[in-house]
Amino acid sequence: MELSGLICAFLLAACCWCRRAAGVPGAAEQPEPELVEVEVGGTALLKCGPSHSQGNFSHVDWFSVHKEKPTLIFRVRQGQGHSESGEYQHRLSLQDKGTTLALTHITPHDERIFLCQGRRPGSQKHRIQLRVYKAPEEPSIQVNALGISVNSKEPEEVATCVGRNGYPLPQVIWYKNGRPLKEEKNRVHIQSSQIVESSGLYTLQSVLKAQLAKEDKDAQFYCELSYRLPSGNHMKESREVTVPVFYPAERVWLEVEPEGMLKEGDRVEIRCLADGNPPPHFSISKQNLSTREIEEEQTDDNGVLVLEPAQREHSGLYQCQGLDLETTASLLSDQQELLVNYVSDVRVSPAAPESQEGSSLTLTCEAESNEALEFQWLREKTGKVLEQGPVLRLHDLKREAGGSYRCVASVPSVPGLNRTRLVNVAIFGSPWMAVRERKMWVKENSLLNLSCEASGHPRPSIAWSIEGTASEQDQDPQSVLSTLNVLVTPELLETGAECVASNSLGRNTTIIILELDSNRTASLSTSTVSPHARANSTSTEKKLPEPESKGVVIVAVTVCVLVLAVLGAVLYFFYKKGKLPCGRSGKQEMERNTSI
Repeated sequence: MELSGLICAFLLAACCWCRRAAGVPGAAEQPEPELVEVEVGGTALLKCGPSHSQGNFSHVDWFSVHKEKPTLIFRVRQGQGHSESGEYQHRLSLQDKGTTLALTHITPHDERIFLCQGRRPGSQKHRIQLRVYKAPEEPSIQVNALGISVNSKEPEEVATCVGRNGYPLPQVIWYKNGRPLKEEKNRVHIQSSQIVESSGLYTLQSVLKAQLAKEDKDAQFYCELSYRLPSGNHMKESREVTVPVFYPAERVWLEVEPEGMLKEGDRVEIRCLADGNPPPHFSISKQNLSTREIEEEQTDDNGVLVLEPAQREHSGLYQCQGLDLETTASLLSDQQELLVNYVSDVRVSPAAPESQEGSSLTLTCEAESNEALEFQWLREKTGKVLEQGPVLRLHDLKREAGGSYRCVASVPSVPGLNRTRLVNVAIFGSPWMAVRERKMWVKENSLLNLSCEASGHPRPSIAWSIEGTASEQDQDPQSVLSTLNVLVTPELLETGAECVASNSLGRNTTIIILELDSNRTASLSTSTVSPHARANSTSTEKKLPEPESKGVVIVAVTVCVLVLAVLGAVLYFFYKKGKLPCGRSGKQEMERNTSI
């Protein structure tokens, strides 16, 4: 027994020695290879042994190990390097006095073990594990634009995430509203696949499938790619997307814009709404408040009824009906009253008021509304408020009281709701000229526009004393403006022009005097008459004689005053010198001198 045991132990030891001598893998436990990490496109520095090693590197062989098969790729002889033909022939070089082999333009295909061994007997082999990394591109995400129904019995596709050109294969994580999603039976399923590009880089595609509920209609989904680089762990996120979620409506209602009090003329929108997606097919009906009849209204494709402009006839009870085309279920909204406030056309009596000067006149304003009305009377040309209330009383009428008056009927409770009526008051009278006489400075042989304005009741007609092209324009029902286009001739300069306005109660004139512009002086030589005086006058005015120039009189008076002042000063001077006797003694002295 002891002999057989010794034999077995000897044979086992001999077998192990033979395996080591033959270099059979696994015959002896090998140390872990040195790890070198490089990004794609970079340079890997492969050191033949630890940095503290003092070995002789003048004769070294470098091998690339692929599928446990070493291939000689580089030789070092007496410190000089030489590449072997093959895939690494043009990418290898020596650095650090031959202790380091540099491999440039790293690709994913370079991820393997590299081995170096000295040529001297007993030299140790040194293995290096090269790890290659490449950050993937920003992930792109494509949402399911067709949408997902909440009635689906199994998970439906929500979105697809794609991460291109990464190495090694990145990890994908899906998020909903910022929280990571995990596989959940019959609820959440994540299906990922990858493609190896010719460059050796990976393209990852991940599809998220889920069962969604109505609460997910606004949920934000995105994907995240996690990957590693020599600098550490990193991640990239896609944009957030929202998938359409379809669910049946449970409630239908209507909205009216604008809110608050409505009035005739407003643009009103009646809109049907529902809490389903997609919304059901809508129809709107109106019940007349007085007849109780129900009518279906015409809406646009979105179920919106537009009333423009809104009228009082649009008032009534409105109701929306929603029909789900998938389930054929019908829902009704609550009825909502729409009230369009109005003011009827304003009426004034008498409709065409007219009166004599000195008499009185009463104007009455009427209108109807569904709300309380207020009335106001204004003078049209001034905007002045004359009366608060429907009745306007005018006493002791003057010619100036003729013209337009406006009645405003408004509803205080509805801002902006009002209507007005303009009425013209006519005061009987002969024509009233805006100007009785006017002087104009003109140039000979030039075209000239002469104008003449007259008012009165009945409306006057205007005639000119000279030939020309005349046109008329009504200023108001009792006033007319006539314009005459003429050529300035010597005859016209001599005669001037006369405008004659006449009606059944009389006639009146305006005289236009024409003078050449070259004869014009600095001061006007014709006295002027106020327009009001001329307008109220019906007699012919005489041209007044030209007065003397006031400037000449002032100059003469000033000269006289100065002469008297100088004369007084001279007399006073002689008096003080004694050469000018004054008083009784002076008189005697003068007589004495005379006798001598």
